[in-house]
Amino acid sequence: METLTDLIELARLASKDDDTVLAFIEHEDAWFGVVRVDGEDDPHIYVSDAAAAARTSYGSMLTDELLGRDPDDDLDSLVDLDGTEDGEPDRDDEDADDAPVPIGPLGDADILADLGMDEKELKALDGDALESIAEMLGCSMEGLEAVR
Repeated sequence: METLTDLIELARLASKDDDTVLAFIEHEDAWFGVVRVDGEDDPHIYVSDAAAAARTSYGSMLTDELLGRDPDDDLDSLVDLDGTEDGEPDRDDEDADDAPVPIGPLGDADILADLGMDEKELKALDGDALESIAEMLGCSMEGLEAVR
């Protein structure tokens, strides 16, 4: 899996009858992310700490999507290929690619509300958050460990 689109497509392929599919991503207890795919609807994404996630490859896929960034635009910032003088920007200063990544949660904090975990509970998770979410959903720990 190289892109968020790849992850979403895998989730849709794994779904039976357009059921809800949840994909969990975690990084050494520093942050976790949840991607929810409901059939052909747009996916919902939540990241527990956007600044920490943005420093990792999978996390940056999630934060870029949430912030409306195009990962390919980073290449434009390395070399001035647009012909502007003295490196003057050719984009509006309010462009999403220039926005800082916030520290803390980012995305749809109600992503699991209809499954039994509200925004307050989700934001309070730390440590092995995915184990807590799996337990709340009724998943067996053996099943979770098998796919980790």
